[in-house]
Amino acid sequence: MIDRAGLAGFLRHRRESLQPEDVGLPHGQRRRTAGLRREEVAALCHISADYYSRLERERGPHPSEQMIASIAQGLHLSLDERDHLFRLAGHNPPARDATSEHIGPGLLRIFDRLTDTPAEIVTELGETLRQTPLGVALTGDTTRYTGPARSIGYRWFTDPATRARYHPDDHALHSRVFAAGLRKLVTLRGPGSRPAQLMELLLAQSEEFRTVWEEHEIGIGHSGVKRYAHPEVGALELNCQTLLDPDQSHVLLVYTAAPGSESYEKLQLLSAIAPNA
Repeated sequence: MIDRAGLAGFLRHRRESLQPEDVGLPHGQRRRTAGLRREEVAALCHISADYYSRLERERGPHPSEQMIASIAQGLHLSLDERDHLFRLAGHNPPARDATSEHIGPGLLRIFDRLTDTPAEIVTELGETLRQTPLGVALTGDTTRYTGPARSIGYRWFTDPATRARYHPDDHALHSRVFAAGLRKLVTLRGPGSRPAQLMELLLAQSEEFRTVWEEHEIGIGHSGVKRYAHPEVGALELNCQTLLDPDQSHVLLVYTAAPGSESYEKLQLLSAIAPNA
């Protein structure tokens, strides 16, 4: 059963304990309320301000699991806080394993401050959970995919358009990296896991994947530099730095260019066409 009073109190307390800068928002002036405004939280949670306000007032419909997950992410809750929120709403908390898509608050705080560089948070299968505006400008909106296509490794072998933004000389290496990475995950997660299901799909759908898979390579990686062929600014060479959240198996990828380089100048041009930059 939903605990409306407990849910409302917990939401109010979490909202009032957050400052705009904690969630990547400008602080502004003359804030009359402690913490965030209700409409700010609603925007972070991708729900209407009216719906969120009714939850804080112990009213409205019974929120779905999807709605609670969105609120937990928008409020930057820890896993313990997320699970508590689910129980207050009368739902069983999601599993705490590699399939979880709840981004830890520490990783989100870092991500929210990356306003001037391409960056993304991905799952172990290469499913994009968040992108900065410059990240969208660099590779397109990769959060929009559904099903197996959410994984860049799956798209790499099944959708030729995926390769268009990467330097053609690196395509063969990317294929080896994706196959080797998936092989590691299949071994780690075991039969019946999502990596194993993805492997079966690719074996059935891609001759190239079957060929690369038969090499049994493991531990293949990039040099730390990724080369892009952007349709508007041309060739880019970017350093890729990674930060792993071991509790969630999520990785924050940050792409930078050496100051004064041609790629650095092109990133400045890219910022002009980035959405919401």
